[in-house]
Amino acid sequence: MPRRAREKSESGTYHVIWRGINRQILFENDEDRAKYLDYLQLYREKCGCRVLGYCLMDNHVHLLLAEGEEELSQVMKRLGVSYVHWYNRKYGRCGPLFQDRFRSEAVEDERYLLTALRYIHQNPRSLGISWETYPWSSYRGYMEQDSLLENDFVLGLFGRDRSKAIAEYQRFMQEESAKACLDAEMELLLSDQEANQMLQEQLHGLLPIELQHLGKEERDVALRGLKQLEGLSTRQIARLTGISQSVIVRA
Repeated sequence: MPRRAREKSESGTYHVIWRGINRQILFENDEDRAKYLDYLQLYREKCGCRVLGYCLMDNHVHLLLAEGEEELSQVMKRLGVSYVHWYNRKYGRCGPLFQDRFRSEAVEDERYLLTALRYIHQNPRSLGISWETYPWSSYRGYMEQDSLLENDFVLGLFGRDRSKAIAEYQRFMQEESAKACLDAEMELLLSDQEANQMLQEQLHGLLPIELQHLGKEERDVALRGLKQLEGLSTRQIARLTGISQSVIVRA
């Protein structure tokens, strides 16, 4: 099945998600996270892109980037190659570390840019981590000096007075993330082939269609696990399992 062409952003701004291959851990410790941000800083300067937000989780990365002299795919290639080379040398491994294709969505207006940024900053909450004190996101970089961030642009959306803009920024970030809206956009990021592979991994090799033959309790436990997978919609799960969307929602 051919890959879906990456959506081109008219604004040049993208929300990027890049996962470890087979959910491989990307950052074993803080040294690894710091090194990744060092490379991000390096290619921010070399490629002329702007970093508007980031969050480094154990097995995936969220970035909010605005293109500069080079297109997004080239920036991500440079960043990925450098970090993987360093990581493999450090841990004595070889081969790929990231999934072969990062996910991205176009960010075309200021409202959605702020929504995406809030989603990125609140991401650690899904693991029960305090996102406000999480040290590996850009949240605090909008209230303090952070040479990696283009924070003047985002804060400028909240007003000209910097202290008031920071207060408004904090208030906005505290609001409930519009996750459903973002997930609706993210549905487009997985082909059925990719989603089917993800489902099989979650089901430990069981074919998604075989869920129909499980008992109700066992089936519902499996469905709840599938619904936790990022980037999948209940509509896509229904299509691949043959189980009605209403049953999946109730599970």
